[in-house]
Amino acid sequence: MTSFDSSPTLTVWRTLLALAVVFVMLASSGWTAVRHQGGPRDALEAELAGWAKARIGARALPGADSTPQRLAAFFTSLGSAQRARIADRYPLVVGNLNGAPATLRYRANRNALARSLQLERKRVNDTNLTADGHREAVRRMNRFEALMSADRQILAFDPSGPGKVAEVFGDLDRAQRVSVIVPGVDTNLLTFQKSARKYSAPVGMAQSLYAAERAASPRTRTAVIAWADYTAPVGVGMDSAIGRLAELGAVRLTALTSALPGSSEVALICHSYGSVVCGVAARQLPDRVSDIAVAGSPGMRAESVAGLRSRARVWAMRDSDDWIQGVPHLEVGGLGHGEDPMTPEFGARVMSSAGAGGHAGYFEPGTESLSNFAEIGVGSYSSVTCASSGDTCRSGISGEAAA
Repeated sequence: MTSFDSSPTLTVWRTLLALAVVFVMLASSGWTAVRHQGGPRDALEAELAGWAKARIGARALPGADSTPQRLAAFFTSLGSAQRARIADRYPLVVGNLNGAPATLRYRANRNALARSLQLERKRVNDTNLTADGHREAVRRMNRFEALMSADRQILAFDPSGPGKVAEVFGDLDRAQRVSVIVPGVDTNLLTFQKSARKYSAPVGMAQSLYAAERAASPRTRTAVIAWADYTAPVGVGMDSAIGRLAELGAVRLTALTSALPGSSEVALICHSYGSVVCGVAARQLPDRVSDIAVAGSPGMRAESVAGLRSRARVWAMRDSDDWIQGVPHLEVGGLGHGEDPMTPEFGARVMSSAGAGGHAGYFEPGTESLSNFAEIGVGSYSSVTCASSGDTCRSGISGEAAA
């Protein structure tokens, strides 16, 4: 007699369960694609139009969609005064150009934030705004003011729609190791930083990881990027159950990692739906991406590490209280994100997440989850704590960075 676990009946039940979950999500939160309609992009479109016509002497500016290598060569050919003039005239363009010098992007985004802040202040005083519209305008105004603090290094900024932003902690130009935090659902300009539950938002995650990396290896020059520069799903709805936004985000993540300065090795630290983005991006990532670590993953849109087709080491962790473990890990007709990265069949290096305390706690100071991310970030693989006893998650790693 064929057992239930090995019969086709199990697949049928799993498929039905997945579809039921999707229908419940739709009934409770709706088609989130409708909620992602962006606001006006007039300022960016005007800058792009001006950029396309601009000249430096007899030279046309390279296309804003040029490769990072071409853009890097272009900016290298300019004097500092010329670079500054371009950043000041086209801040929304230059601030988001992969290939432009990081310090120039910081300058451009400060200018873009100042302009956006001015517009938002006018909006706050618009008597035609609804109460909800006024509250959102105030929140956006406060966010722009906070991002303009003198000590902040804003690598990307787009105020349109829900907004996109990325921030650097550390010296990106001199870093030997760079960690990129790829967050999950409900990530946008307004949720980029939080006072309550600080370490559940990208800025808090990055600050916590940067401090942990410096403590783990004080002599290693590190930088951490809080990367909210993609359109994330809103809530647990249809957009979070399919890969459309992950595919778009993967293009942006690949562009970022391909354009980072210097020769630093890069670790992607991917949380929740962010692990879907990392999984989709995996096969296009440059070789400098040495590690992909996922936490609380609903799947990476692959059935195994081999299916990711990446040279990077793949790590996984999940807290015992993380609700994501109840999500069916399969893909049916585009719904779902594939095998659970925690299973032996997937083949990831499974780490401890002790102390995380649920889906949002992986970056809390003092947790083994944060410590493990930090050890991966600095390349100190022998210090990673595996989920099971022994060193199975660390086996076969050579070329460890000096601690």
